[in-house]
Amino acid sequence: MRINHNIAALNTYRQLSNNNNIGSKSLEKLSSGLRINRAGDDAAGLAISEKMRGQIRGLDQAARNGQDAISLIQTAEGALNESHSILQRMRELAVQSASDTATTSDRAEIQKEVDQLAIEITRVSNTTEFNTKNLLGGGFDGTFHIGANTNQNINLTVNAMDAFTLGVASNANILGAFAAGGTTLTSGAFSNDGLGRGLSTQTYNIVVTHNAASNTEVADTITGGTAAVGNYTGDRNATLQVRVTGAAAGEVTAAEYSTDGGNSWSGIAVTNGAGSSTITYQGVTFTMTDNAGNVAGQGFTYTEAARNDSIQLQDATATNIGSAVTVYGDMSSVTIGNAATGETMLISSTSLGDLVSNTATQAVTQLASSAATFNTDGSFASQAVARTGVNVSTQAAANTSITTINTAITTVSTLRSKLGAYQNRLDHTINNLGTSSENLSAAESRIRDVDMAKEMMEFTKMSILSQAAQAMLAQANQQPQGVLQLLK
Repeated sequence: MRINHNIAALNTYRQLSNNNNIGSKSLEKLSSGLRINRAGDDAAGLAISEKMRGQIRGLDQAARNGQDAISLIQTAEGALNESHSILQRMRELAVQSASDTATTSDRAEIQKEVDQLAIEITRVSNTTEFNTKNLLGGGFDGTFHIGANTNQNINLTVNAMDAFTLGVASNANILGAFAAGGTTLTSGAFSNDGLGRGLSTQTYNIVVTHNAASNTEVADTITGGTAAVGNYTGDRNATLQVRVTGAAAGEVTAAEYSTDGGNSWSGIAVTNGAGSSTITYQGVTFTMTDNAGNVAGQGFTYTEAARNDSIQLQDATATNIGSAVTVYGDMSSVTIGNAATGETMLISSTSLGDLVSNTATQAVTQLASSAATFNTDGSFASQAVARTGVNVSTQAAANTSITTINTAITTVSTLRSKLGAYQNRLDHTINNLGTSSENLSAAESRIRDVDMAKEMMEFTKMSILSQAAQAMLAQANQQPQGVLQLLK
């Protein structure tokens, strides 16, 4: 018998400690629900489980990516739906303008609406965004990552859908203000189908010649009176007839005038002076000397020359375009050029008839429609521009525009179909990602999660063994006391 080493107690203690460790691990697994709480629980299983977890979380994120991609596509397709509506309206207007039941003024109003519709198509293209990314300007070349691993993605390119790219925008040629003889013509513009169409810059001459006749003094037929030089600013030459309707003691007391050859007459205020009477018409004063010979029925005729100028449009080689146009003093606008060929320009001013002989050379700058340009990151370098819409100002132009708009409608339809196909594809992709994630989660659970029933059985066993080991340890500790019996 030995007392320095209680081998039985040591053995029992070792077994007790082992049972307690195993029981502790079972408690940890039961409380966490995990079979693997640390690498030591199952080193290989942990590595496999973590790899599966990466796959599962990647698949779940890929599904969310797919949902975001569908939202992006729906945003673009919704905007294109409105572009389709605008193009259909433009086509309707083109068909309306292509019929000669529409007058020139009708077509001008139709053109205004077409211009605004083209501008709106471009605005939609410039402003349709998803998460600040422009979708329809032409710079979107997107990659949607729809898998858990590298390069598991699909690409989507959306072409530009602005009016210029669709072919339904035209250029506007604008003439800036120019001075001729000290008078600034403040509002000159070439028509959309006029001079310089298709050119970035074109130079024209505007020749202005003053043609006002000199209003010389003329003798009346009443008493030798005179008509002073006037400042008539009417829009045409006027022939004035004057007749005396009242006279007393040699003074003209009443008179009237006619400008239509004597068909109708209007009264004129007569101012009697010392030995003379005056009549004022259109800024011209007529003096009639009072004498005994003045009687009712006397009269005279006076032709008043209106102040006027002529304006002639020429090209850069000084070749006349169309005919010269006479401009009278009270006119505020005039169209020059050649209406037969559509080379026309409207010039407006507050006093067109106050020009002097002059040649004004003016460069006409085309305000061109354009597509957008982009930086390398897909952001706008410059937005698309639509100056005017497709030309519907004439029957022939409107007829041609119908085909142009048809092509634009087909282009938009093609892109919408493409976007719809991608959306349907992504729906299937998301369903597949969900299924894969579910199956991988089940596999990962079998590796990582604890079987509660089995582990409970293990815990119960270890609990019993621990209790038994504690009892045996107590018995082993009692064995050395047998030595005391030898001392009696």
